[in-house]
Amino acid sequence: MKKILLAGFVSLLLVGCVTPSEELIPQANQVRVLTTSLLNLEKCNWVGEVTGNEGHWYSYLFYSNDALIQGAVNELKNNAHQIGADTVVTMSPHNFTTSVTLLGTAYDCR
Repeated sequence: MKKILLAGFVSLLLVGCVTPSEELIPQANQVRVLTTSLLNLEKCNWVGEVTGNEGHWYSYLFYSNDALIQGAVNELKNNAHQIGADTVVTMSPHNFTTSVTLLGTAYDCR
């Protein structure tokens, strides 16, 4: 009985630690994320590479893929905004069983 109670308590602690954490900062809401280079990037300035990830080895037990993907996208947009980009062209996402990682090339197209 003690083991069951201890397991339940530990599970509750883990749930509090695994909430998809990346909140989108308001200014980053304007960053466009594209999966291919559909727009003409000739008038855009390359800013750098950005990443976004969400998830831990235990979080997949508590959160859907959608929640993990949204956290990764939010982090990608936040990171792009922080380096002065307004557009990100992503490469193929790296979906692991327990997390999502996005890699993209950031541009300033204003």
